[in-house]
Amino acid sequence: MARWILGLIFIYASFHKIIAPDEFAKLVYGYGLFPNELINLIAIILPFIELLTGLLLISGKLIRSATLMIIVLLILFIVLISINLVRGYEFDCGCFAANEFFSSKTPWKTLTRDVMLLLLGGYVYQFEAKKANT
Repeated sequence: MARWILGLIFIYASFHKIIAPDEFAKLVYGYGLFPNELINLIAIILPFIELLTGLLLISGKLIRSATLMIIVLLILFIVLISINLVRGYEFDCGCFAANEFFSSKTPWKTLTRDVMLLLLGGYVYQFEAKKANT
């Protein structure tokens, strides 16, 4: 059940970014941490990584690999948000489409949500993947 929840969240998070990469690129630019040359590439590739890892979790294929990739992504997201919090930046992280249930313009709520997802990812990596592979 936990891997389904995590997989569905990442699939859902990828849709708006895939449909509107230009909007997501603006949000990536807003982080102020990436070279301009990489922003469009990040905005195009990252949503497909989220989609693929989510689909792998749902399908039960390569569960540990997909979960490890999600854990790495979540750690990166937490680091990026934390850097901007220290800098005093308030912004929409671009994680989900604006005005949607999971979307948050409050970096502290976003950080809390990502930490909770990281814990869920750790659970899936440790327990759910072993269950599925036995």
